[in-house]
Amino acid sequence: MPFFRDIFNELVIFFRVGGLLDVLQSGNYRAFLTIDGLLAILSPLAPIIIIFEVLWLLAVNRFRKESYKVPFLIIVVNRILSRLIGVSVLLICIGIFQKYAIIQTTLTWYWFIYGYLVYELNNYIRHYLTHKIRFLWCFHSVHHSSEDLNSSITLTTFFIENIYTEIFAATFCMLLGLQPIMFFAIMIIDSIWGAFVHISESSMKNGRLGFLEKFILTPSHHRVHHGRNHLYMDTNFCSIINIWDIIFRTYQKEDVEEPIDFGITREMDSNSFTDVYFGELIDLWKDVVAAPGIKNKLAYIFMPPGWSHTGEYHTASSLRNEALNSKKK
Repeated sequence: MPFFRDIFNELVIFFRVGGLLDVLQSGNYRAFLTIDGLLAILSPLAPIIIIFEVLWLLAVNRFRKESYKVPFLIIVVNRILSRLIGVSVLLICIGIFQKYAIIQTTLTWYWFIYGYLVYELNNYIRHYLTHKIRFLWCFHSVHHSSEDLNSSITLTTFFIENIYTEIFAATFCMLLGLQPIMFFAIMIIDSIWGAFVHISESSMKNGRLGFLEKFILTPSHHRVHHGRNHLYMDTNFCSIINIWDIIFRTYQKEDVEEPIDFGITREMDSNSFTDVYFGELIDLWKDVVAAPGIKNKLAYIFMPPGWSHTGEYHTASSLRNEALNSKKK
């Protein structure tokens, strides 16, 4: 029946097992020894982490449906929009920009190191801008709205952000010479780690990984990124390795004396899909309409969240500097 076939197809897409099923149906199991085969095995790990966490929390009686209601609704809405639009901007951008690459790479281990550093830089730049340009923050705030972090938050995004993230990532990485298969491999690894670092405190209490803290991004680091504490705002933008945060001085360790308060600074109802998905856009619209002159109206769109034409700034940078200065006293 078409209905059950559609349900099956949606499950295949959510669990990212399409490539795995193709290999199993072909009977050519040697394909698992290829890069494509390896990616087919790795692809389902991110959604599996999400489902495993839900099942674990249910088993230990720590599951809170309020923490998952809006994130899961956003995931469903984004999937519906994806079906309606049905365009892969990733493939379009790869096709357009790969031929203009300024560096030519090959599928060798040392080029994968280069490829990862490029991919991480792409993540850093795009992520940094979504926190520093208010119009982009209106979309990215959806990802930060939850007041109870869990692995499903890795998929809780505004649909438009998904599109421009793919456009920027594919364009940036193709121009800097990543091979498409290398790009997709790194993207899959990034998504797996992304699901892990969003894991809830109920599943992994302190989120630290011992000596690995010095080398990679851990759940503790990423919880800091999701904190609305002034000390933690606009920090830890990287995905797996903190190299660009360290270079650009946006790295922040979790302070044991500063418990993380998850969410965004705007007063909102985190259990309301409408407020989570559209609340920041509505507030921006109100500020633009009320602002005097075209210059101030444009400034509200492109300046950081918290900027005001009155000069009373409450941007993340100013609030974090106050917090840092306070700790020095």
